[in-house]
Amino acid sequence: MSNPKRPVNIHKGYHAHVYFDQETLDFASKLCKEAGDRFGIKVGRVHQKLVGPHTQWSCQITFSHKSFDEFIPWLDQNRGTLTVLVHALTGDDLADHTKYAYWLGDSVEINLDGLKA
Repeated sequence: MSNPKRPVNIHKGYHAHVYFDQETLDFASKLCKEAGDRFGIKVGRVHQKLVGPHTQWSCQITFSHKSFDEFIPWLDQNRGTLTVLVHALTGDDLADHTKYAYWLGDSVEINLDGLKA
């Protein structure tokens, strides 16, 4: 995708998956911790392995539409060169990772095998 969809605040809940590799691990870890501290949102583990449909190492941040308007611009401004998948939490995993998938930075391939509608 040359023009990935940008995040929009039209859902009740979201995940942001911050993608990183060995070289950006420290930066990503600090970014995720700061997001949790600054916005009072839930930050998951920093996974140095592939988890779920993600094809890169990642850290999951859970937030609601109430945090969106402050959190997403901050995340975009502070992510450096990291790519972030932002997706809705509708209960339909397949739609959440396709139709309701938005990007900060370049899009990354998602492994849709095993995601259920």
